Amino acid sequence: MAAAKLTPNAVTATLAGDTNLKPVVQVVDLRSIAVNGPPGAGPRFRAIISDGVATTQALFAAQLCDLARSGLVRRGAIVQLLDYIVNDLSRLVTKLSSICSGFKAMVILNMEVLVPECEIIGNPVLPPESGASNSSSVRANQFNGAPASTAGSTLSTVTRPTDNAPVIQRSMPGNSSNMVPRPSYNAQVFQPTVQPSYRPAPNYRNHGTIMKNDAPARIIPISVLNPYQGRWAIKARVTAKGEIRRYHNAKGDGKVFSFDLLDFDGGEIRATCFNALVDRFYEAVEVGKVYVVSKGSLKAAKKDYNHLNNEWEIFLESQSTIELCPDENSSIPAQRFSFTSIDKIEDSENNAIVDVIGVVTSVNPSTTIQRKNGMETQKRTITLKDMSGRSVEVTMWGDFCNREGLQLQEMVECGAFPVLAVKAGRVNDYSGKSVGTISSSQLLINPDLAEAHSLRQWFDCGGRDASTQSISRDFTPAASRNEIRKTVAQIKDDGLGMGDKPDWVTVKATVIFFKTDSFCYTACPNMIGDRQCNKKVTKSDSGNWLCDKCNQEFPECDYRYLLQLLIQDHSGTAWATAFQEPGQELLGCSARELYMFKENEDPRYTDVLLQGLHREYLLRLKVKEETYGDERRVKNTVAKVDRVDPSAESKFLLDHISRLTGSY
Repeated sequence: MAAAKLTPNAVTATLAGDTNLKPVVQVVDLRSIAVNGPPGAGPRFRAIISDGVATTQALFAAQLCDLARSGLVRRGAIVQLLDYIVNDLSRLVTKLSSICSGFKAMVILNMEVLVPECEIIGNPVLPPESGASNSSSVRANQFNGAPASTAGSTLSTVTRPTDNAPVIQRSMPGNSSNMVPRPSYNAQVFQPTVQPSYRPAPNYRNHGTIMKNDAPARIIPISVLNPYQGRWAIKARVTAKGEIRRYHNAKGDGKVFSFDLLDFDGGEIRATCFNALVDRFYEAVEVGKVYVVSKGSLKAAKKDYNHLNNEWEIFLESQSTIELCPDENSSIPAQRFSFTSIDKIEDSENNAIVDVIGVVTSVNPSTTIQRKNGMETQKRTITLKDMSGRSVEVTMWGDFCNREGLQLQEMVECGAFPVLAVKAGRVNDYSGKSVGTISSSQLLINPDLAEAHSLRQWFDCGGRDASTQSISRDFTPAASRNEIRKTVAQIKDDGLGMGDKPDWVTVKATVIFFKTDSFCYTACPNMIGDRQCNKKVTKSDSGNWLCDKCNQEFPECDYRYLLQLLIQDHSGTAWATAFQEPGQELLGCSARELYMFKENEDPRYTDVLLQGLHREYLLRLKVKEETYGDERRVKNTVAKVDRVDPSAESKFLLDHISRLTGSY
């Protein structure tokens, strides 16, 4: 096959920083190598490319490895390099770092195969700056069709005093010393032909000699970023910025924050800063602005904490740079959404990350709650509805409460019902489905989106008065689509509650017995913000009630239900536990009132208990296996109590019959 014309001085030009050349080169060697990539990653391919005189190492990007596996690119192929970057090989392949220190090579991002197979063109030699010790990677005899070296032989390089061309010859078998034998006069020597000196591209003209890493990194799409690139830069918009989080480990105290980036091509990636870099970059990075980010390391993203569609995450380092692009505004989108309708959230898994949009119909006041670590935070809940006929509770945490939450509250109180888009909310399945904010969430009020305009038109033209079913904790179990209805016997027969997570089921059953020896406990009355402590208190020697959590004594205590009840349906019986709200719903009075009736031997005590028996309820149960001493038992906890609504229950049964008859 006729040889194609190679681009003169292509290797020298590309290594000097010219990334716009698009040279035609020849693959003179190709082999697969193992790399430290993410789990499941296949081997990468390393080539030696030639312009007929000089050669250099080149690593194929992941998207090009299929060309080598399929044989479209092989030894002798003529290719045109369309997109590439130049790196230090010692940073690319750990396996070769000991023999490639300081050696420039390139990563080929895109190329076109011109001639699949061809004889080796010219007399290619290794460039002098590559180092003699790397000559074993290129077998000169193989360039010209000679077989590979035999067992026991190696390749050595010596330099003639008369010129700079390395002489590549085969050493004698068994020669394991570092001394290089005198070259034979029959050894083949590759002499470079005379080429015109390379003139740098205009971008680098009159800037002096370009030393290693002096040329500015070329901006590349986020989608092609990978850990095997030594120098890179991306231009992207900050779409989300997390709060500073503090931690403590074996190395001491530290702090960290992350921000999400979106580029013109729709690629997303998260960048993370630790300790000193937090002080350096936290105030400099603003949501909505465009930056050029460069010189960071890439590591596999931890999907438990990173929801972005990218297998890598950027970790910024001391040499990293973040430069603001003040004039860049239109080429990069402000945000990218993938909305899930509220009715589809019913079927979403717990902790799933979703984008949701809806009309805000109610906003609750902000409250202060205490986290498990003792820190206080703000919480606010709102309700969203959309055209699917469903509504969902959205819980805001932290700064969202007094920022977007306060703005939404003022708008709703004035009679305006804004459209809210939630980016990256987390699904919670406790007592129904709800959506909560996380550190990387974003809330957009009345965004300029097609989905928002459609919702506004629907709401103003009758959607405001459309009936809506909530999928959150205030939903009616009998009418919920995602309800799991079970009988009492099925709780045991189906092995519910035996997994890592609790099972949530609804049972239509009758209460046939209440344990009366201990139906409540003494609780701490202390208010922490808008929330009562409710921890168990004990009587101290002073006669006051002592709370170990609050470390305070109180003259009076509160009483809260801890009610044990036996439920029954047509299939069997089971014990269940009801706490404060469900207990009060079952008995119709507070735990304090019932306790006082019992202490005073008031006949109303017996009347209250009898009135709660032999009534049919829809009980929302949390079923989970727990350990009591050395015994493991499945515990049924009543999360919600509803009286059976004949109309809703009839509709449920008719739907169930329709599904059964439709399956035959």
